[in-house]
Amino acid sequence: MFPERFSNLPDYAFPRLRALLDAHAPGGPVRHMTIGEPKHAFPPWITGILTDYAAEFGRYPPNDGTPELRAAMTGWIARRYGVHLDPERQVMPLNGTREGLYNAAMALCPETRNGARPVVLTPNPFYQVYAVAALSVGAEPVYVPATAETGHLPDYTSLPEEVLERTALCYICSPANPQGAVADEAYWRELIGLAEKHDFRILADECYSEIYRDTPPPGALQVAHSMGADPERVVIFHSLSKRSNLPGLRAGFVAGGPECMARIKQLRNYAGAPLPMPIQRVAERVWADEAHVETNRALYRTKYLMADRILGNVPGYVPPQAGFFLWLPVEDGETAALKLWQETGTRVLPGAYLSRETAQGNPGKGYIRVAMVADADETEAGLTTIKDCLYGSA
Repeated sequence: MFPERFSNLPDYAFPRLRALLDAHAPGGPVRHMTIGEPKHAFPPWITGILTDYAAEFGRYPPNDGTPELRAAMTGWIARRYGVHLDPERQVMPLNGTREGLYNAAMALCPETRNGARPVVLTPNPFYQVYAVAALSVGAEPVYVPATAETGHLPDYTSLPEEVLERTALCYICSPANPQGAVADEAYWRELIGLAEKHDFRILADECYSEIYRDTPPPGALQVAHSMGADPERVVIFHSLSKRSNLPGLRAGFVAGGPECMARIKQLRNYAGAPLPMPIQRVAERVWADEAHVETNRALYRTKYLMADRILGNVPGYVPPQAGFFLWLPVEDGETAALKLWQETGTRVLPGAYLSRETAQGNPGKGYIRVAMVADADETEAGLTTIKDCLYGSA
């Protein structure tokens, strides 16, 4: 009496990690480098906004967001990407992007595609909500390797014609979690052209877009607009969690073509949870401010250089271009994570927990993911520990 479509889901990454590590004593003071939960300070003026609008917790919030919040979101899109969207019809706030990434599949994936079961494409490794969304709508998830050989981004153009003709949706994360790779304009143009040819939609997870070394990553909507692509071709997802160090605010947005957004909003009317009014007031102000974002980005740039200095001689080390994770090569991710824990007390995540087995194997098996979210001193100590424990004099 339970659905079979979820029966082969592996345990989520962090319960798996606890099962791997917690039966063993740590070999030193516990240092957490697993979860991508920003530790930098968020803007101090946020507390005052929450206090000023606290009485609005006594109101049901508007499902589609206040006009002021939607204007702040589309204003940020215009400044960042040069694309002007209608705040009435083309954007909606989210309770964090996980909600949006899941419900977009529910709202947009057809029951069949060219007379067959639809396909949802996802990178491998990937943010696990992509696969669960595909399974929830009865689609076939197709896991496409995002490995060193492909620049740590999936090569969707390599897929068989039969798969592409059944494809309804394509998830893509840039900057990529966990590898930190960035889809450049050429990559986006190729993917958008493929989607135009085979008539599928791109769900672009861009949550790490504001954490980068030097050059702002191009956006999917930005490139689609410059190409003159179908306005319904691309749907983008953004969040304040990483950009503004506000993971607990649960405030993001989804934006795209008017038809896609009408369907997403209609589903939200029945099955979603709008942001509380004080949260909407905060988000409105945060999307409008860039000073705190630039300060935050500078802190991560310092840690990029630190990682390059400490780990740059490790064979296979690839300097991340964006985001705040390191994707470090090891012989076996579980073995390396257990060794670090037992010998030093440092917790990292085996890469296989973020990937799925395919006919070609698990592309995350030979990696660990390391989150550089703590302050510089704590991060430097953690990276040095990892280097000494796993790589020695490399």
